[in-house]
Formats: sequence, structure tokens, C-alpha cells
Amino acid sequence: MAGDRVLTVPNVLSVIRLVLVPVFLYLLLVADATAWAVAILMFSGASDWADGKIARLYDNQSSRLGELLDPAVDRIYMVVVPVSLALAHVIPWWVVALLLGRDVVLAGTLPLLRSRGLSALPVTYIGKAATFALMSGLPLVLLGQFDGQWSRVVLAIGWGFLIWGIAMYLWSGVLYLIQVAMVMRSMPRARARV
Repeated sequence: MAGDRVLTVPNVLSVIRLVLVPVFLYLLLVADATAWAVAILMFSGASDWADGKIARLYDNQSSRLGELLDPAVDRIYMVVVPVSLALAHVIPWWVVALLLGRDVVLAGTLPLLRSRGLSALPVTYIGKAATFALMSGLPLVLLGQFDGQWSRVVLAIGWGFLIWGIAMYLWSGVLYLIQVAMVMRSMPRARARV
């Protein structure tokens, strides 16, 4: 059955992205190799888009593992990248606080959803757009750290994406909380499994 497959192109891309996390951290925080760190972020963003596209286009490329692995790797990137950029003094800590604070609040709703027999709510379009904007803005802000007129332009564009991404990310969190409230009002408690 295709859903049970492990070795698919999207899963391989997700594993590569996962393996690149410590490489990114080393390049940014230890080796001071900003250009290579930017390259990893750009590859990760492109491969994240590609693995989703491939899984949707080809039935034999979608899998249950991919449904779990891809969002898990996305979450890891959404924690690691902002924190590491703040440690490298590329972005302020308030950006990290907003992004991670939203995720902590939403993680607190998981027991409520589980009490209704749900593991999560569907991802919204605005949530996907926010992730795209953030994953575009963060590498551009990092790329904007170089000297030169071009880097100032890239930095401004990166901050534009980042601010817009933060706004959409927070708004998608509000919409998610509204959905959780609707679920709590409309769905009965799930029966405990014996």
C-alpha cells in the first residue's frame, strides 16, 4: 500500500532537511560561514516546497510517515532558525518570543483536542502563507548581513517578508484558537479506550 511506504522522494527530502539542521547550526554559530548557512536555508525551503508538491502529485509518493515527518521537520526549523539567528545577533529576541510563544500557546490546546478524539486541526491557508513568508524572510535577513548596497536591499526585503510572516503567523494562531473553541462547543468528549 502506498501510504505505508517509507522510501519515497518526499521522505528522503525531509530526512535531508533534518540532517542539515546541525550543519546549519555549525555553519552559522561556529564556522561563521554565513553564505553556506543561507544556502542551506534556501535549499531547505525549496525542498520543503518540492516534497509537498511531489506527495500531492504522485499517489505512490505520499505516505503516513511523510504526513508526520514533514510537519515535524518544519516545526524544528521554525524553532532552530529563529533561535540561532537571535544567538548570532541577526534578529532580535522579540521575534523569537512571538514565534515560539504562539507555538507554545497552540501546543497547550492539544490535550483539549485529544479529549474530543482529534490529534490536530487542519492547516489553514493563512498558516501555510505565514510559514512561506517566514521561511523566505529569515534567509533573506541572514543574506542581508553582508557588506554592500545589494545586501541592504535584500535585508529590507527580508524584513518585509518577516514582519508580514509574523503578522500572518499570529493571526493563524488566533484562527486556530477559534477553531479549538468551536470544536470544544460542538463535539462531545471522546470515549476512553479500554
